[in-house]
Amino acid sequence: MASRSKTRNLQVFDTQLHADTVEWCPVSANHDLLACGTYQLQGGVGDEHASSSRTGRLYLFEFGQGTQVSPLSELQRLDTAAILDLKWCHVPLAGRAVLGVAAATGELQLYALSDRQVGGRGLRTLSSLQVGAERLALSLDWSTGRLDSSDVRVVCSDSAGGVSVLALADSALLTLSQWTAHDYEAWISAFSYWDTQLVYSGGDDCKLKGWDLRAGPSHPTFTSKRHSMGVCSVHSSPHREHVLATGSYDEQVLLWDGRNMQRPLSESPVGGGVWRLKWHPTEQHLLLAACMHNDFHILHCQQALDGGGGACPVVASYVLHNSLAYGADWSRLSLQAPAPCPPLLVEPKNSPWDGGGHLKIQYESPTTSFDTSLEDDVGRYIPEANAAPPCSSAQETPSLSCLLASCSFYDHMLHVWRWDWAPEEAPQEPERSGPGSSSG
Repeated sequence: MASRSKTRNLQVFDTQLHADTVEWCPVSANHDLLACGTYQLQGGVGDEHASSSRTGRLYLFEFGQGTQVSPLSELQRLDTAAILDLKWCHVPLAGRAVLGVAAATGELQLYALSDRQVGGRGLRTLSSLQVGAERLALSLDWSTGRLDSSDVRVVCSDSAGGVSVLALADSALLTLSQWTAHDYEAWISAFSYWDTQLVYSGGDDCKLKGWDLRAGPSHPTFTSKRHSMGVCSVHSSPHREHVLATGSYDEQVLLWDGRNMQRPLSESPVGGGVWRLKWHPTEQHLLLAACMHNDFHILHCQQALDGGGGACPVVASYVLHNSLAYGADWSRLSLQAPAPCPPLLVEPKNSPWDGGGHLKIQYESPTTSFDTSLEDDVGRYIPEANAAPPCSSAQETPSLSCLLASCSFYDHMLHVWRWDWAPEEAPQEPERSGPGSSSG
């Protein structure tokens, strides 16, 4: 499907410690809030398995659309144990947004958003529970992906291969179920948002498993070995029932129909280990992938979801990070339209911008600034005088404008960026039934 697609960096922030997880707040009154977690290993190799040698920091930011130069402002930073994952509950709990954190101490930690006397909104400790001794909490997911506030639960996976399901009662975490799911690290755990008694897990044993909490966790409902390396990302679609996306160190994104886990709907090579996958909050066909050694990519999954098979095409890539691509998320904020282009006094001849020019990052400083240059598709430098201004005319107004955040590990950088997309051809109505369709 032909389209016009453009990504643009809005701001860069140095997190000082290695950044590995980021998420925008999904609660409607706080869509402008962004949380970022970091992980730093202190000491030598001999300290690798001591939780005290891992430190972290939790950041809370606010995004202001009226500020053009630096729209992202820091509200709070908390020194913590190293953070492996963080996710907001999709609905408010007791009237407040709640953030879950998977920590290197083996704890699942909850923070509640509140108004501080100084500095505006901030996070305060709500509850914590250790999921096991001598292990790291690696991932978490909330059961609230379809904004269902009844029977709110959290699932957490750990470095000993365990999976725990917890509930929150009177602001205290309570373990409902706990079992050994994988032979090695259980990198990821996730709910089916359509039936929250179903849980998925992925491990370093290269296995993707399903669990039905009603039957108990003694045996998985399925075990898939379709991924050839460790499974480190799972996300249930909040838009289409039965649809599941998984990612692995094998550099493949697989889409599944949960009713048939023998064979995926599609396999998409993305050129890097897939550490995180995030479905767009409103656009059901768009999937964001953090691909470790190969940047961040947005996949368009309509053909696969409508039963057509084949790999999902990449419709946009964000390539300005200089290190491992770990954390990524979509914001639910509605972005203002891009500024219109001023009229050109002289039309440049053979403008390389029309030939697919793209930005290459040149230098990142410890401040929030960086320099970029424009290159063509084979890496040749394009002088700035020949480049078209990065703006849109009235005839090129994007049909979709998205705000995103991403973070990279060794260079400890958080980026906030926008993606403007204008498909030249509207997607056709599907002629066949697919997973989650009314006839399925």
